[in-house]
Amino acid sequence: MSLNIGDVAPDFELPDTELKMRTLDEFKGGKIVLSFIVAASSPVCEAELCTLRDSWQEISDLGAQIISISNDGPFANKAFAEKHNFNFPLLADYNSKTIRDYDILMKDLLHIKDYNAAKRSVFVIMEDGKIGYKWVSEDPLKEPNYEEIKNFLK
Repeated sequence: MSLNIGDVAPDFELPDTELKMRTLDEFKGGKIVLSFIVAASSPVCEAELCTLRDSWQEISDLGAQIISISNDGPFANKAFAEKHNFNFPLLADYNSKTIRDYDILMKDLLHIKDYNAAKRSVFVIMEDGKIGYKWVSEDPLKEPNYEEIKNFLK
C-alpha cells in the first residue's frame, strides 16, 4: 500500500544508537523530517545526513526535528553517527518492517539477492501525524532537494 500526502504516518518502534527503543509518538508535537537512508557510511548517505546535521538549527527554528532510519543495525549506525556527530536520532530498522510500512523497500540492492534497503526517502510528518511532504527516489545515488524540504517547512 503506497502512502500518500494526507495519510497518517505509520508508527514504529526502533532502537537508536544507544539501544533505546524509540517510537514515532514520542517525537510528535511538531513537524518531523523523517529521512530514510540506504546504508550507513555509504558516500551519498553520508552527504545527506551531514547536510541535515548542518541544517539542523534552521530546521529546528522552523519547528521541526529530524529523525533518520536505516536498515543497518544499531552498532553500524552508532559508528556512523559518532564519526559525523549527528545531532538527531539514527534508528535501526534491521528487519525492514518500518521500511515496508512506508512502502519504500528497495529489493536486491546493488543486484545482491536479498540485500534489501530503504529507497532514499524523506517524509515530513505534520503535527497531526499525517504526511505533509513525500519524496521517494528510485535512484539510491540521488540526494533529496534540501531547499524544497526547508521551503515546505516554512
